[in-house]
Amino acid sequence: MASPSVHALELDLDVFAGPFDLLLSLILREELDLLEVDLADVVLAYVDHLKAQGELDLEATTEFLVLIAALLELKSRLMLPGEEIDELDELVPAEAADELLARMLAYSRYRGAAGWLRERFEGSHELLFRAAPLPAELRRVRVEQAEAVYEPARLGEALGGLLRLPAPIDLQHMRNPAVTVAERLQVLRTLLRRGSFSFDRAVEGADRMTVAVTLYALLELYKRGEATWEQAEPFGVITVAAGTKPAAAEAAA
Repeated sequence: MASPSVHALELDLDVFAGPFDLLLSLILREELDLLEVDLADVVLAYVDHLKAQGELDLEATTEFLVLIAALLELKSRLMLPGEEIDELDELVPAEAADELLARMLAYSRYRGAAGWLRERFEGSHELLFRAAPLPAELRRVRVEQAEAVYEPARLGEALGGLLRLPAPIDLQHMRNPAVTVAERLQVLRTLLRRGSFSFDRAVEGADRMTVAVTLYALLELYKRGEATWEQAEPFGVITVAAGTKPAAAEAAA
């Protein structure tokens, strides 16, 4: 019934020594006279228990306060004379003990229901909406104008716009590369027959795709031994010259 923090509370009183749960059981079974129990010592023992733990368990502390409050009420009823109990239509000690047990069971049920609600909330918090303040431009208009913004027709039009399929994406501006590696190989070989040349000359006026394909073509010529190149400095001019196997390359072509 009690949480682990309350269950771990050990008491050393004048009339009782042991766990707090056992004290409750003895009181409810009327095996221990509640009038002889100093509840203030129980509270002080729990405060020392909290200090030893170094942290505050709100759930366990709340349950402890509920139990102590019920015990205090029961003890106050037992201290009243029998005549006053009858006049005030109060409960007798046996009924008070039953009431204490009933309250503890009810508290346990409420705590279980609260835990269930907390789990439901944490599991569905993504479905909750968050209210937003009124737009600044609507704060300076009349109420009639503001209410017109939320007309059902406008809401339906907005939802219809969300459900409407977008227009197909136009890909006419995109085209496949018109240049091939074979074409750029032919251009590079033609330039090599005339002697060395710069790479900038080979791609003069070309687009980015042609520059990339020309680079691939130059690497292909270098792999075959048809061409070589040199660059005097980083980001400098790349000079392309004929390789050592131009004849074999021509035969392969």
